[in-house]
Amino acid sequence: MDTLAIPARSRIYSIDFLRGAVMIIMALDHTRDFFHYDAWLHDPLDLQTTSVFLYFTRWITHFCAPVFVFLAGASAYFQKSRKSTAVLSTFLIKRGLWLMFIEVFVVNLIVTFDPTYSLIGLQTIWAIGTSMFVLGLVVWLPYAAILSLGVIIVFGHNLLDPVEAAHQGPFPFWWDLLHSSRFSVHPLFGNHAVLIIYPFVAWAGLMMLGYCFGKFYDPSIQPERRKSMLLWTGIGSIVFFTALRASNLYGNPEQWSVQKNGLFTFLSFMDVHKYPPSLLYMCITIGPALVFLALFEKWKNSFTRIVTVYGSVPFLYYLLHFFLIHLLSAILYLARGHSMSEGANATAGIRFVAAGEGYSLWIVYLVWIGIVAALYPVCSWFSRYKTAHKNQWWLSYL
Repeated sequence: MDTLAIPARSRIYSIDFLRGAVMIIMALDHTRDFFHYDAWLHDPLDLQTTSVFLYFTRWITHFCAPVFVFLAGASAYFQKSRKSTAVLSTFLIKRGLWLMFIEVFVVNLIVTFDPTYSLIGLQTIWAIGTSMFVLGLVVWLPYAAILSLGVIIVFGHNLLDPVEAAHQGPFPFWWDLLHSSRFSVHPLFGNHAVLIIYPFVAWAGLMMLGYCFGKFYDPSIQPERRKSMLLWTGIGSIVFFTALRASNLYGNPEQWSVQKNGLFTFLSFMDVHKYPPSLLYMCITIGPALVFLALFEKWKNSFTRIVTVYGSVPFLYYLLHFFLIHLLSAILYLARGHSMSEGANATAGIRFVAAGEGYSLWIVYLVWIGIVAALYPVCSWFSRYKTAHKNQWWLSYL
């Protein structure tokens, strides 16, 4: 997530605005996970059980992870202007390892409230950390080679779809870690296991493209030319998605199909694969993000300033929003009459959650707005602190 953007000496306002917007949206999905009564019973994208409102509550959050990863790559490119390749490579490798550590030992504790770490999930921060580690290795390559490698991975990894569809039985750990997650659980030792949610190869390819995208913001490129490049690249990505998706030939493991009415057929058309991110998934998320950057580069008002605060401190926001969501969920779980011992019996590895219990989507939206608002003061303070203390090295890891 760039939950985890690499700070720059001169931040690009529109990128912080986009990052802040998708981080606010991200909190909606996580609030739904902990508060909606149906969250642990059905997939909100399952057309047999979902509603249009629930479907789009989940679908809109598809933008979050790919935009985080893409912008993390761009942030790495921005570092090039003030770091040697050796320094940049070392930083990306160390920060990637740091994020992997945070995923395993901090994010998992916040998400599960399980101090025994019985089930360790490898999710967004893991994907960003591993992708950053890989990027730290490939930044030694020429720009054209990095671009080519990113294109090959992003456009070519779905060639493995038929192989995986024909495979019988579980995949080995290394394969799930690289490409096929399927939310597979692999035993570690004793009563401990690892849940692979974000296999990292496709994400690493997207981060490489994000790194190459950073060139759009070179000082030699005039703002009007950049706006045109962003706009037409974004529109081209959306058109490419529409044409390839309509063909049902390539780019997504599952085909779309005609449903009970035109609206649900459209929902089937838009239901693209996230784990791992398919080519079409990346096209329909990054394409609109580029259009957003083109249209909002010069927008500055009170609303954009508020949203930008969240985008300027993504790492802190990510950790705090998950903790606050789960803490409030646990308090309400106990308030509904459950005991602490009941709460320790996890649902899908997460404590103080009961499948089938919770609230309507309207309540979910109210809780989401409240949590985002509650985090604004601390995010605003930390954003100001980072700006005033740019030379403190440890801030680049937060």
